[in-house]
Amino acid sequence: MKTTIKNNRGIIFLIAIISGIIFIPFIGNCPLFDWDEINFAECAREMILSGNYSQVQINYQPFWEKPPFFIWLQAISMNVFGINEFAARLPNAICGIASLISVFIIGLRLHSKKFGLIWALLYCTTLLPHFYFKSGIIDPWFNLFIILSLYQFYSFLNNFENKKSIINSLFSGLFLGLAVLTKGPVALIIFAITIIAYLIWTKQIKQLGSRNLIIFMITSLIVSASWFIVEWLNGNEKIILEFINYQIRLFNTEDSGHSGPFLYHFFVLLIGCFPASFIFIASYLKKNTLTNPQKHWRILMLCLFWVVLLLFSIVKTKILHYSSICYFPLTYIAAIGISEYISDFKLNKLFKFFYWIIASAIGLSFILIAYINLLKPFIIQHQLIEDEFAIDCLKADVNWTGLEFIIGLLFLLGCYLIYISITRGKEKLFYYGSLTNCFFICFAIAVIVPKIEQYSQHSNIEFYKNIANKNCYVETRGFKSYAQLFYSNRKPSDYNNPFQKKFIIETLTKLEKEGYSKSKTYGLANLIWMQNEIVDKPVYIVIKTKNESELLNDNKLHKLYSKNGFSYFERPFINTAK
Repeated sequence: MKTTIKNNRGIIFLIAIISGIIFIPFIGNCPLFDWDEINFAECAREMILSGNYSQVQINYQPFWEKPPFFIWLQAISMNVFGINEFAARLPNAICGIASLISVFIIGLRLHSKKFGLIWALLYCTTLLPHFYFKSGIIDPWFNLFIILSLYQFYSFLNNFENKKSIINSLFSGLFLGLAVLTKGPVALIIFAITIIAYLIWTKQIKQLGSRNLIIFMITSLIVSASWFIVEWLNGNEKIILEFINYQIRLFNTEDSGHSGPFLYHFFVLLIGCFPASFIFIASYLKKNTLTNPQKHWRILMLCLFWVVLLLFSIVKTKILHYSSICYFPLTYIAAIGISEYISDFKLNKLFKFFYWIIASAIGLSFILIAYINLLKPFIIQHQLIEDEFAIDCLKADVNWTGLEFIIGLLFLLGCYLIYISITRGKEKLFYYGSLTNCFFICFAIAVIVPKIEQYSQHSNIEFYKNIANKNCYVETRGFKSYAQLFYSNRKPSDYNNPFQKKFIIETLTKLEKEGYSKSKTYGLANLIWMQNEIVDKPVYIVIKTKNESELLNDNKLHKLYSKNGFSYFERPFINTAK
């Protein structure tokens, strides 16, 4: 194995350079999106400002929803590059580089150099995996740690005579522990169910008592529990208990309104990973030419795919990136089809019909969005959108050149080339189509995403930046957000008012007795204090325009202005001291 990697160092270096060129540029050209991106970036910002790197915080209060590993990465990046969008997203761009190198090396070891390149190309040129590497959310690192842990586990499980199997078990435990420190015990659940399913499928359940498995378990336990133990020893056991309770609630309830149908993640993968998802379907049953080690890794990948897909279809909380770890097995199976069976695909008319239905729908969406300014009056006049807030957002003044439709055409061209490649067995066209899709994704993220942001939240970001240097309070009403914290540059000193602290503690205690979660009510308690109690500096409150009547009759507040679906109110500070 060492010789194989040593002989391909040049290719690995080239993958690192090319993926860096693809993933790093323009990651700071658009404000962070609520909730997740700003949530994690704000946690990192508060780590830096408070100097407390052992705990994750929001509003300078303990935040038990996520462990600290990814937040640490962002904090390191912000310490080097400043507190900004680029620094918040850079860890995932680096993860993109590491992910492509990892899939190439795994593909190289199990199949061939060509296979590794095809798998890396598929992963890089599929919309959702590529997009996440230019985001500031936790999942890319979590997914990478899980896949690396599974590969090392697979290695020691199937190579017991290899003297290095102990090293594989140590690394498997290390990566699984890092996955837990990145996103929590869900890593253990996914890993355990996947491995048990794999052992049952391959009739290796007796391997559960092996020496290497014990080494793996001890290593993963030590790494994953390290932060929790330190917090417990520091007297922060309440945070650990709240963290565990939150994970349980996440599985049993709809979190923050993120509900959806059982098939939600099926459609996410089908459309968000198109056309790789269709290649996956066409390749799903093809395995005859695979060697025994390749068949076993394929089984493990299918176990991972179905465990994650079914698990998060059952879970009541439905969030787009929950199924993102499926991108690895999906593109792996698709890579098998391209490298081994592209000339043997026999696609029926129904497959071809739905391929072009989805391709046309996605491509047409990207074409029409370039003409949104022309379509906007028609949409509003004919009430094609009934939601008042969405209509107000649509009224934002965004500059479209009209040339953005070319991005949609690039997508359709890429889909056409890949369609011809899999229907006529022309492998070269697959490469051309994938590269075309890569250009499409890069241009869409660099050009279209920032314009979409101007409709969804830009007026808020603009407002928060304008008050960033003011000594004031700021909060939202009626909707959840972290943008007011990050972009208005809230500091620890903003929460030093003893009367505010006392009021919030009393209010939280009361709300908790009524069954509310503390993590959901801190902002509410803070808002109640800002609106009703004696304040020591100006207060700013942001509310959706459709709900502004809730504040218009408050004599202590006056409206500043409304813009793109949001209204901005101020409660001036009146110094009554004699």
